[in-house]
Amino acid sequence: MDKSMVTTSFSLEGYRVVKNIGVVRGITVRSRNAIANIGASIQSLFGGNISLYTELCEKAREEAFELLLQHAQDSGANAIIGMRYDANEVSPGITEVLAYGTALVVEKI
Repeated sequence: MDKSMVTTSFSLEGYRVVKNIGVVRGITVRSRNAIANIGASIQSLFGGNISLYTELCEKAREEAFELLLQHAQDSGANAIIGMRYDANEVSPGITEVLAYGTALVVEKI
């Protein structure tokens, strides 16, 4: 699926909805490793961006997004509207990242 066909809005400019497939999602569960925790603890002493955690979060969101696209494509969709992310701590140090939205079949107007 073309990433340009995913939007956080609830419409897709220049396209009309042919079919509403419904909610699709991509979920990944990630944990921090001990070495990253030590490195992040050192970074936190100096303040500012903790790049080790930023990288972990970015990878988790990208993986959830790619799984979302795959789920939508497998459902026959060519677009997703209302795309959002959510994250929850499953247990200490383990986080679920969810990407979700409404899958559609659209055609250019």
